[in-house]
Amino acid sequence: MTTDRITERPSAHMSDDHDALVSPDHLMSPEHLVGRLETHARDIPDRPAVVFVRHPDGRPVEETLTYGALDREARKVAAWLRGRCMAGDRVMLLYGTGLEFVKALIGCMYAGVVAVPSPMPGQQRGHDTRSAGIVRDADVRLVLTTSGELSSITAFLAEADAEDVPCVATDTLDLAEAPGWQVPALDAATLVILQYTSGSTSDPKGVRVTHGSLAHNVGEMAHAFGLDSGSRMGSWLPQHHDMGLMGKLLLPLHLGATTVLMTPMDFLRRPHLWLRLLDTYRITTTVAPNFAYDLCVRRVTDEQLAGVDLSRVRNAGNGSEPVSARTLLNFAERFASAGFRLDAFNPCYGMAETTLLVTGTGPGRAPVLATVDADALARKELRALPADAEGARLVSSGRVNDLTVRIVDPDTGRTLPDGRVGEIWVRGDSVADGYWRNPEATERIFRARTAEGEGPYLRTGDTGALYDGELFVTGRVKEMLVVNGRNLYPHDLEREVQDLHEAFQGLAGSVCSVPADGERVVVMQEMRPRGSSAADLPELARTVRGALAERVGIRVGGVVFLRPGQVRRTTSGKIRRSHMRQLFTDGSLPGLYEDLDAPLLREFRGSAAPAAQAPGRSA
Repeated sequence: MTTDRITERPSAHMSDDHDALVSPDHLMSPEHLVGRLETHARDIPDRPAVVFVRHPDGRPVEETLTYGALDREARKVAAWLRGRCMAGDRVMLLYGTGLEFVKALIGCMYAGVVAVPSPMPGQQRGHDTRSAGIVRDADVRLVLTTSGELSSITAFLAEADAEDVPCVATDTLDLAEAPGWQVPALDAATLVILQYTSGSTSDPKGVRVTHGSLAHNVGEMAHAFGLDSGSRMGSWLPQHHDMGLMGKLLLPLHLGATTVLMTPMDFLRRPHLWLRLLDTYRITTTVAPNFAYDLCVRRVTDEQLAGVDLSRVRNAGNGSEPVSARTLLNFAERFASAGFRLDAFNPCYGMAETTLLVTGTGPGRAPVLATVDADALARKELRALPADAEGARLVSSGRVNDLTVRIVDPDTGRTLPDGRVGEIWVRGDSVADGYWRNPEATERIFRARTAEGEGPYLRTGDTGALYDGELFVTGRVKEMLVVNGRNLYPHDLEREVQDLHEAFQGLAGSVCSVPADGERVVVMQEMRPRGSSAADLPELARTVRGALAERVGIRVGGVVFLRPGQVRRTTSGKIRRSHMRQLFTDGSLPGLYEDLDAPLLREFRGSAAPAAQAPGRSA
């Protein structure tokens, strides 16, 4: 298969010392994080561990926590927790981005209790339901938060019928020093974190992350990104999400490196602040979902970019959702004047069930792009085309290091050869211990065996193919559309739609298929209604239908236009396509306009009215 490889200012805040560098052999050490932090506190007590940068009114305000201070604060929290919890009790952490979360998280580890990071209720649609589900599922002993959030969290617990769970603001506790603290009894099988999957709602699944799987995956990440204790990392990712928690907090803490954090809201409101953070703190490694790089291309102005130097970025991880070749090329072109290089991109793949990382592109390797035959891809086969030919453009998510990856037919369990698309199955020490109190799902997802009897494997639910050692991720098994015998990926159709009109650009869409006299494809697309009159919407719907018929060769049964923000996402930014499908079929998604053919109207709207509905009809 033919692929193509697209081929310092001083800071007052961070030193350039590279003492106590971690050797590659030691990066794979099974030593648990608590022991590593105790060593860092002794050997590099004054090195910044976490720098948190707030941006009130756009101006940076910095707080720093050194390794020595982190150790002292974690000991205090641990001593306090030990007076109230037993080893293995679950403690829920409800914090925004900041140092209080870091102290509480490491304090839980020092105390031998299980940390349960969770999104703050009330910040995004669905967070209240998700967090309430986590409280019930994890059977938490305590909830920790800050004084600024205490009243709202207490009210949330009452609404969740969990008012009996104590809620404590850690920033107001008068914690005593704990000089006699000792590392609790921990081994590779000890549970350290319950990481709830980002798609969870009222029926969440808590991934059992052990000290062993965490230590192994830290080694995998360090290898994939070429990191050591002299690396500088930075991110805006939520601290409760697996990519932000493992990749941009616990990884650098394990290495003895420094990580610089900012809030997700600061990034979403002013994307240029992320780029300026990379420059100001001389950050070499960052990571974000694909949409974040797109957002920067669309919204960062030349004025905001003036004076920003991105030449020190050696690893720009792109993961959490399918990586777009167009995104990589557009970002590299837009920010080339600031020193960003395309070969700094590190497309990667992972999930909470593998602690985090499965594959990465590797240090010093340019992204691997492949142009493949779209019709062959619809038949679950990668067939290479010349790089300049018309076809589907795929991006490799990198190579496998110390894990085993198989591509498996999800229906038969048969292992597929290179170049064939199937479900991605993973085996190795990074794989978590299963789901919390869910033996049936654990057996089905974490204990799978191939038809040849090999296993156990984790079934990821993602589709992809291996070729020449590269993993190409193509989509989700459950979200794949089967139309007239062809296998289509919704994210490909969504990208086609978003390029059709300026009213769609930069906004989310969701494509699904529903049963109505056969399978019918439904396109749900956010749009900016400003500048588009009601009379324009039927024509715009016809444009969507015609474009997908011409470019992809499919007949669209329904087009639904939504207001910005109505397409539901997970906390990591992934489109919740199954949920959007349910909202459509339930008729519970009020939209701007819908255009449905007769079978869809009969099946889901109880009407055989003409296909095009008046603007304002609930979609």
